[in-house]
Amino acid sequence: MRIAVIGTKGMPARFGGIERHCEELYPRLAGRGHEVTVFVRGWYTPARGFYKGVFLRGAPTVNQKGLDAFVHTAAASLTALREDFDIVHYHAIGPSLFSFMPGFRGEKAVATVHALDWQREKWGRVGRAVLKAGERASVGFPKRTIVVSRDLQMYFRERYGRVTDYIPNGVVMGPPPRSSRLIEALGLEAGRYILFLGRLVPEKGCHDLIKAYWQASEADGIDLPLVIAGGSSHSDDYVDSLKRLAQAPSGSSGRMIFTGNVEGELLRQLSGHAGLFVLPSLLEGLPIVVLEMLSLGVPVLASDIGPSREVLKEGEFGALYRAGDAEDLARKLVLNLGDLGELKHKAAAGRKHVQIANDWDRIAEQTEKLYTEVLAA
Repeated sequence: MRIAVIGTKGMPARFGGIERHCEELYPRLAGRGHEVTVFVRGWYTPARGFYKGVFLRGAPTVNQKGLDAFVHTAAASLTALREDFDIVHYHAIGPSLFSFMPGFRGEKAVATVHALDWQREKWGRVGRAVLKAGERASVGFPKRTIVVSRDLQMYFRERYGRVTDYIPNGVVMGPPPRSSRLIEALGLEAGRYILFLGRLVPEKGCHDLIKAYWQASEADGIDLPLVIAGGSSHSDDYVDSLKRLAQAPSGSSGRMIFTGNVEGELLRQLSGHAGLFVLPSLLEGLPIVVLEMLSLGVPVLASDIGPSREVLKEGEFGALYRAGDAEDLARKLVLNLGDLGELKHKAAAGRKHVQIANDWDRIAEQTEKLYTEVLAA
């Protein structure tokens, strides 16, 4: 079948959960004999042509908050109308606003909801209204709607009375990195640092982590460095505020390192050698980064929002703290750093679980089956 993909920034994935999702899913579908076209944004993916069996095709955009996804999705949807695609798959609720368009030519639309994006703090009143309209569209126009977490599935059932298809995010299993040369160049020692990895936007809760880190450092003498790996996403003011928070209090034994966006081998080494990974998010779909940490056997401490509880099986595979509560996070940092052995044991159990439950080959099969059902309906 001929499949068009709209909503991702592009590939190869440099940052962004949707981008990583698409990079794992669509080459697998291409490998199963399908013709896949992914519409990409020039500022993120300058390359065109084939990549891992997937055809990368450009569509115009404006690299500006509030316009980027809207302009690109509209342009990509208009382009798709001129082609003979069987399935047009929209990713995220914003792009799903245009999921009515494939029906003009009898093409079948599918949508995947990765998160309730209107809850993100960066959006003003108009942006939230548009995204809420996209949310309604994501269950109103497509033939099927996929959600990546049970939490989202429950939300759509209760809010709209709609049955959605649960297909989770996946993870690529691999051995931990052997070399630590690149992290040593940052002054880090394998197993002896705390890691945050993600976009530096308010809903990721990094401000809570920094406050908790200094509190734990001052009160209990935690001296492991905190590594903040990630960059701005139209959020420069927020990043500046984090760097102000990161200034060490007088007499503190801790230290903080901002790396910016990381890729490739540095990303592998930072992830695989972390002593503790912390995800203080206030909003997630199904956090791929937690799946990746479990796949590496890295201990995880996360906020107790629904998707993180789902991945960590209510604390069976990691530790949880009250979301948005920096004091509780400080307490849990001290508690878990004092007994990392138990958390490592939980992470090892989590590794075995995600190897089966979050296998990308299995996810590709489930997605292909859904497409086939859509075309047969």
